[in-house]
Amino acid sequence: MAGERLAQGLKELADERVDHRFKALPPDAEGLTVGELAAERRNLFADGFTTPVLALSAEAVEHNLALMETYSTRHGLAFAPHGKTCMAPQLFARQLEHGAWGITAAVPHQARVYRSYGIQKIFLANEVVDAAALRWLAGELADDPDFRFICYVDSLRGIELMDTALRAAGATRPVDVVVELGAGEGARTGVRTETECLELADAIAGVDTLRLVGIAGYEGEVPRADFARVAAWLRRLVALAVEFDKAGRFADLDQIVISAGGSAWFDTVAEVFAEIPALSAPVLKLLRSGAYVSHDDGHYRRLTPFNRIPEEGALEPAFRLWAQVVSRPTPQQAFLNAGKRDAAYDLDLPQAQVVRSGRDGTLRPADGLTVTGLSDQHAWVATERSGDLEVGDWVGLGLSHPCTSFDKWQLIPLVERDGTVTDFIRTFF
Repeated sequence: MAGERLAQGLKELADERVDHRFKALPPDAEGLTVGELAAERRNLFADGFTTPVLALSAEAVEHNLALMETYSTRHGLAFAPHGKTCMAPQLFARQLEHGAWGITAAVPHQARVYRSYGIQKIFLANEVVDAAALRWLAGELADDPDFRFICYVDSLRGIELMDTALRAAGATRPVDVVVELGAGEGARTGVRTETECLELADAIAGVDTLRLVGIAGYEGEVPRADFARVAAWLRRLVALAVEFDKAGRFADLDQIVISAGGSAWFDTVAEVFAEIPALSAPVLKLLRSGAYVSHDDGHYRRLTPFNRIPEEGALEPAFRLWAQVVSRPTPQQAFLNAGKRDAAYDLDLPQAQVVRSGRDGTLRPADGLTVTGLSDQHAWVATERSGDLEVGDWVGLGLSHPCTSFDKWQLIPLVERDGTVTDFIRTFF
């Protein structure tokens, strides 16, 4: 049934009409369905797409999906990739096809999107204390006995709010929760001490609207993170789970959840989770990395654990933003027609990687070109030589930070290496 919901949802995406809502699509495609336009297999450069246009490499996406499936399987990890990165049901479907346990969310609205497309297992890596969201969740759990949902708790007040809202909603199934262990002083959410974790476990045991199923947290928030500090925090997480289990807090569970793992330290997570001893029930060692599906040319390219473990493989950046030179006011300055509305800029500026001649379509490296700033709709490019660029040239830009790249585009062409557009990825932000 869930598979049917997902298949139907994807069909509805393909049946959506192309119109003015979607940036960069060919004007003459208006009125076609997304599926019809994809079936035409147009060329990104020659068949009517307007600049700026964000392209997602079909080959890189497939490579990245397969690599993380292999990595997770090799290390005995379940995988719930963080869907906030792309918010794209088509990519969720591909992740599930590549062995994902479920999809991670950050806020209730994201979970609602997931459920609209039949996602059956959701790990919400955050606290949920909104009465309206909990009322919706109680309804979902009541309507679908196969739906699995897990979220964080990190305060007595949060437990009180959850219990009150779920009782008012007439919840028929308890909500599965994990105690979130904070990554240290000055880190983000999460309980700071083991003593507080025990207090929360006692409080959860005192209500029938919640069920404690494990321990979780986010090692990416460890202050001054390095291998030793991250590993030490992960061992605290594991030790807490062991202590809870010895105290009988996981009695009657058929599975104990221990979860961590962003996109920067999943190798350390794999190493420490391999040390988890046998507990009273099988352990779901749940990794939640999300940026891998597109990777990037900046922040995550520098941080990826595959830099430390090259024998395991390497992710490939899948994004390229194509923009056109629209002004060349001086020999040292050029302006492209892509800016903050089109490109991620919160961690790094875009990088000029390749130039496609506006005259004959030939490609050349973007040597001597540096993006120095972004306006709302312009990229400022410094040029070393007057002949580096001319008005009409296309410049391919590498981007940093997938989460703030996906969210600027509602419909993203999936493009093969030769420029053929094979599909369009719909996002929901």
